[in-house]
Amino acid sequence: MTHSAADTISPDRTVRLLDTTLRDGEQAPGVSLSPDEKVDIARGLERAGVSVIEAGSACTGAGERQAISRVTDLDLDARVTSFCRGIEADIDLALECDVDGVHLVVPASDRHVEGKVGTSREDNLATTAELVGYASDHDLWVEVIGEDGSRADLEYLEELMSTSLEAGADRVCFADTVGHTGPERTAEAVSRLAELGPVSAHTHDDLGLGVANALSAVSAGADLVHCTVNGLGERAGNVSLEEVAIALSHVYDVETLELEELYDVAQNVSRATGVQLPPNKAVIGENAFTHESGIHTDGTLKDDKMYEPYAPETVGRERRLALGKHTGRAGVKATLEEHGVEADDDSIAEIATRVTELGDRGRRVTDADLLAIAEDVTGDDRERVVELLDLSATSGGAVPTASIRLAVDGEERVASGTGSGPVDAAVSAVREALGSMADAELESYHVNAVTGGTDAVVTVEVTMVRNDRSVTVARSEADITRASVEAMVDSLDRLLAADTKPLTPADD
Repeated sequence: MTHSAADTISPDRTVRLLDTTLRDGEQAPGVSLSPDEKVDIARGLERAGVSVIEAGSACTGAGERQAISRVTDLDLDARVTSFCRGIEADIDLALECDVDGVHLVVPASDRHVEGKVGTSREDNLATTAELVGYASDHDLWVEVIGEDGSRADLEYLEELMSTSLEAGADRVCFADTVGHTGPERTAEAVSRLAELGPVSAHTHDDLGLGVANALSAVSAGADLVHCTVNGLGERAGNVSLEEVAIALSHVYDVETLELEELYDVAQNVSRATGVQLPPNKAVIGENAFTHESGIHTDGTLKDDKMYEPYAPETVGRERRLALGKHTGRAGVKATLEEHGVEADDDSIAEIATRVTELGDRGRRVTDADLLAIAEDVTGDDRERVVELLDLSATSGGAVPTASIRLAVDGEERVASGTGSGPVDAAVSAVREALGSMADAELESYHVNAVTGGTDAVVTVEVTMVRNDRSVTVARSEADITRASVEAMVDSLDRLLAADTKPLTPADD
């Protein structure tokens, strides 16, 4: 039987989201979150209105239990839970963390029942009932997850979940543990489980069907969806929190979160995990609300709904016009206006031609490139406000240090700084030299390209924001520290030049 989400997800549905970034997301290769980072992310999830936060696996170790306890100590409105294997000791460890509930994971498919756990279907049912009863007797909210449920025999999955609910579980979860199945199978399984009691969905994205399966589960009766921020997780990751939330809101008018918080949460998780946001990622990718094509830019400037499904402000974003080989005159004019630069129609046409030529050479055209082209075309030379004169950085000692010499409005300023690395130390030195005028925020920092060989060149691109203005600058050097500082100083120079207020001396 084929189910259609459009037929069954009505605006009056109550659907809640469970975030497992701190547990399943942390299981992504190379990701490890400190207790402080888990607390910070949990606070962001709370602001976004996430209903359940799976804070970790108490069985992992003492450090993990400390982190989970730090989250429970926040006294959040969200229910805070721990992942538990199908053993009583895991429940005891979760209780030590003072969690509100547990996700009890038991095998559902024969592959897991017999091959992984080495038990029988009957013994698995008995063990599950005992564990649920034990957790319930300790006043824990209990969700039973049938691991590998998408490859389980559906009749046995029904029996396992029915046994769990009868034993006192608050809800059961259909888990597509390895991202194996499609929307039709998901709908069939969830619809059968929904007849037993409250059901959740846990989907992975190995086939790129994470969102489709999550929506199919909701259409079939699931009222809680497990997600991770930015789709973090093992292998291809879990279904993305932000994608499920915006899909339910935009397509079905079902509200689950404070959507305007999504981008801040995404950036925070990206910084903490070291996993960069893919530029073409839905909702939170850099390109999601960025337009380069002349046709698209012109249409968007005339009607902001022309080439966007929803306003970027909906999810805490801003629309951006990118510059490149496809840029037209409308995009050039609008971008120049953002920087307070006026030019006549003939100049705009010439600037657009040069931008296209630069893009044809495979270059990403930054704001600084555009402004330099505009100055050349219009003959409007300007004096630099901030210029890098000298830079030295060392990282051989215990604490990386850097010293810098700048020309600021004709005045020479010298400062030093320390940091976690030479780039961080050099950036600290720049801020020290500029004092209160360095109040711009570093919105993004990307190392875009590294050539091979002994003469390797690195390209660093930074975007800085000040007083609602943003400037992107890219610089290529053999030294990543110098490339980073030059890009930062050049972007600050452009931002400060746009400020009509006179520069003040550096802070004491």
